[in-house]
Order: sequence, then structure tokens, then C-alpha cells
Amino acid sequence: MIDKIAQRFGGAMLALAFVLLAGPVLAQSPPVTLVAYTSLQKEILAPYEAAFRKVHPEIQIAWVRDAGGVIHSRLLAERANPRVDIIFGLPVTDIVGLYKEGLIEPYAPKGYEKLKPRFRDARDPPVWTGLEMYLNVICFNTVEAQKRNLPRPTRWADLANPVYRGQITMPSPAMSNTGYGYIHSWMQGMGESAAWDFLDRLHQNVAVYTSSSATPCKYASTGEYAIGLSTDLTGPMMKTKGAPIDLIVPTDKTAWDVESIALPKGSKHPEAAKLMLDWAVTPEASQTFNKYYGIVGIPGLNNGPPNSIPDGDTLAADYSVEWSIDNRDRLIAEWFKRYNAKSEPKGN
Repeated sequence: MIDKIAQRFGGAMLALAFVLLAGPVLAQSPPVTLVAYTSLQKEILAPYEAAFRKVHPEIQIAWVRDAGGVIHSRLLAERANPRVDIIFGLPVTDIVGLYKEGLIEPYAPKGYEKLKPRFRDARDPPVWTGLEMYLNVICFNTVEAQKRNLPRPTRWADLANPVYRGQITMPSPAMSNTGYGYIHSWMQGMGESAAWDFLDRLHQNVAVYTSSSATPCKYASTGEYAIGLSTDLTGPMMKTKGAPIDLIVPTDKTAWDVESIALPKGSKHPEAAKLMLDWAVTPEASQTFNKYYGIVGIPGLNNGPPNSIPDGDTLAADYSVEWSIDNRDRLIAEWFKRYNAKSEPKGN
């Protein structure tokens, strides 16, 4: 009898010991690691991750950073064997294009409805959720302009004035999403016939089409050229460093894109990815972004970095993102045929 009781208690003690030992093992199991594809500036990634992991310490992030077009191509190439868990910071035009390819899983983050309208996809459930918006701007070197007696442009059409011959640089739409933003916005705003006529005359003034959206503003900042067509991501940074540039948004408004977050099909950790999507729409997330970008999704936040454009989203042109996507290949092919001879080699 005593032997049987000992056997029972021995079994129970063994089971209890297993549970006690198993507890620490489970607690020490590695956290989920999300593979995140991003085209955002590297400066934002570490502070965003730190803020996110205060709320979700069980989730780690492995960033894969590259240009938007490169990420777009990578996702298409990995279609049969997805490696990405979350898309974090890719232009809306790219995400919608990927959705049309069947590579995005629609998802509505909690609190999505509180974002500004331009940060919300019209689909229900949405395909993308906006993180921050950037504007296409003119970086105008005031010192060089005075030396060369160049007038300050106020409308896009002003850039076709022969007085600017050889003094303008802009991103190639064949290599830069920002460059394509200029093209499709002019097409939709002016009408195609008038826009091609404007581009013909603008081409006479362009010294070089760059592969990077940041380079034209850097050229303008150093005075190599007086005018660089770039974004309000690069422009404020260069001005804050002391460059003698003004950031001009023409009176006929400007192209824009919203760098966004989305859930790719085939994510190996979809529930953890949804937690990151949910956190991306919180005021805390927008406050983190607002330290680096002037335009964020939560209304009332306007504390962007020095020299960012106040209320910049009010200067964004009205146009169809869907039209820009549907006509992209056609417009870029025509642009390439007409103007690519002035493009710098890729990678410069």
C-alpha cells in the first residue's frame, strides 16, 4: 500500500517538476521576428522599432531596406516563396500595384478610421494604411539665382522658361518613384497633350535626370545647379544644414505619395504583423514619425523637423492614384524614348 502511494506521489512529483522546468523554457523561447521590407530613411527605423517594442517586446523586426522599385521587383520575384512578413513604408503607388498582382492581403488596423482621409485606402477592408506623406518640391538656390539673374518660379509651367537652360535637375521617372510622380501629376493636371509639350520645353532646361530623388536637391544645395526637383524629405534636411535654398510648392499644387504599411500574402507571422499594423495608426506611432516627417496620419500633429512645410498635405494635388498605376508603363516608355539621353548612369 505504501509502495503504491509512493508511486503515485512520485509520478505527481515528476509531473510537477516537469511543469516547473518547462515554465522557464517556454518563457525563454525566442520572440517572433518579423521580416519587414521598407524604403523609409534609415534614421526612422531604429526609433520606430524602439517605440513599437515598448508595447510589444515579444516581437522583433528584421529590416530589409531598399528603394521602392527594388522592393516591388523583389516581391514579384518572391511570389512563389514569400520571405516578407510585413511591408512597412512603401509608396501607395507600389502597394496598389502589388495588390493588383495579387500579393497584398487587405486588413483594417484598429483605429484606422481616425486617420486623415489621404492616409486611408477607400477599399473596405483597406489594402494600405498611410504612415507619412511626402511632397514633390522645387529646391531653389537663392544665391545662384541672384548670381544668374534667375526668377523665382511660382507655377510648374515657369520651369519651361528658357532662362533656366541647363540649370534644372530632376529624378528620372524610369528610375525613381518621385520622378514618375512629377510626370503623372502633370499629365493629370495639364492634360496629356499639354503635358508632353511642357515636358519637351522643360527637357531643354534640364541638365541631367538623376537616379535618386534626393540628388537634385543636393545639387541645388551645393550650387552645382540652381534648381533641383526633389521632395520635402531631402529639402528640409539640406536647408537645416545651411544650404541657401528655398523649398517651393507651386501655386498649382504638387505631386505626393503616402509611404504606407501593408500585409503581404504569405506572411509567416500574420498575427504579429497585424499587431504592428494596429500600432502604426496610434498617436504614439505618428508622434514618432512626426520627428522625421512633416506630414503624418493623425490630425493635429504638425511638429515636423526644422524647415518642413507646415500643413503640407493641403498643398497636395488632387489626382487618381489608380490612373497613375494603370498608365505607368505607357508613360515611362514614352518618356524614356523622348528624354532618357540626359539620364545619369544608374547608381550615381
